[in-house]
Amino acid sequence: MHNRRGSSSSLSNGIPMVAGTTVALLLLWAFWPIISFTFPSPGRQTINFRTRGHSYRIFADVNHTVVKDGLRFNLTHDPPQPTFYDDPELTYTIDKPIKNWDEKRREWLSLHPTFIPGVEERVILVTGSQSKACQNPIGDHLLLRFFKNKVDYCRIHGHDIFYNNVLFHPDMFTYWAKIPSVRAVMLAHPEAEWIWWVDSDAVFTDMDFKLPLERYKNHNFVVHGWPEMIYKKKSWTGLNAGVFLIRNNQWALDFMEVWSGMGPQTLNYEKWGKILKETCKDKFFPESDDQTGLVYLLLKEKEKWGSKIYVEDEYYFEGYWEEIVVKLEKISEKYNGIDKNSRMLRRRHAEKVREGYNMMREEYLGGEGYGADGWRRPFMTHFTGCQPCSGTHNKSYSVKRCWDAMQKVLNFADNQVLRSYGFAHPNLGDSSSVVPLPYDHPA
Repeated sequence: MHNRRGSSSSLSNGIPMVAGTTVALLLLWAFWPIISFTFPSPGRQTINFRTRGHSYRIFADVNHTVVKDGLRFNLTHDPPQPTFYDDPELTYTIDKPIKNWDEKRREWLSLHPTFIPGVEERVILVTGSQSKACQNPIGDHLLLRFFKNKVDYCRIHGHDIFYNNVLFHPDMFTYWAKIPSVRAVMLAHPEAEWIWWVDSDAVFTDMDFKLPLERYKNHNFVVHGWPEMIYKKKSWTGLNAGVFLIRNNQWALDFMEVWSGMGPQTLNYEKWGKILKETCKDKFFPESDDQTGLVYLLLKEKEKWGSKIYVEDEYYFEGYWEEIVVKLEKISEKYNGIDKNSRMLRRRHAEKVREGYNMMREEYLGGEGYGADGWRRPFMTHFTGCQPCSGTHNKSYSVKRCWDAMQKVLNFADNQVLRSYGFAHPNLGDSSSVVPLPYDHPA
């Protein structure tokens, strides 16, 4: 009886097994023209799977090739041929010029060819803060939130990010500290075409907006400003140097060498303070600063530098916070109204594919402007004068006014991120509370 039950069981299990095998063979035969496998050589641990024109890699490659935005970067391949890194005379510090950088960078890329595809659109964001704890009791918390915002934006758009909290030149402090940082990043990242400096107190407020790099293809430096204020009024606030985009090339190194020549590390620092104050009559403090220095170069050396500098005034490359914060609730209502009218925009989706949904939303936004008169999300909000770390804010507004505005802007941006994770801040003024989003939100 025991053997009969055993053989009966084997027979009953064998029927579906044979049927399943038959079905599997039929499916494989049916789809064989559109499926192919490439099996690895003995030294590799990957299987390439191809179906209907799409390739998939199963398991990890032993040479640590990283696939990013469809591009394969070999992170362990560094050939023995000498590059600029092997030159003992080359330094990362700002005080020694670098020559033939374009040639040096091309040579490095030729030896690391996996980084060549897409290089013209590769951006690394650079930001930072002081090395010591903030004087403002909540300053470090605010800096963390500002940094999280930048990390979120970079993750969504595939940018690398470098956060620096030390001085790369001991005498180039405060606003001058950015230039040595940017220069060092250029050398550390020859694979990046653009270096994007963003002040610590600037917040991305449209997490879907992409830099229009095609617009800047003939330029090497991009800064937010107003040409009339620069060239006619000669105002030191004709632009804002707290956010800028600079190309990784020899022009940029030469430009930064001249620009930094007005800084506190030079013997002419006081002299430059007087020159800049005489040039921009509305400048109210005597020290030489990077922003007025940039205005000066546009005014006095326009023929040398101006043709390669793009003064962006068509969207909020960075925008003054007081102008923006009053519009956030209305902007949220407008975007929610768009989503309410589109079942596709309400559809849940992975964060990695959000760009396609943003492109759909653009059809509804139409010709809406980015500036002060439009109701598109401002790209970036800059808390100029609030000084979240030191707390020594501009006396024309209170600490509470800055703090409330920072909470609203940070939560406004955070809601765009949290939606992919199924949550949202119900109140822009309350950073600690979130609620789960219902299905089909915001129907």
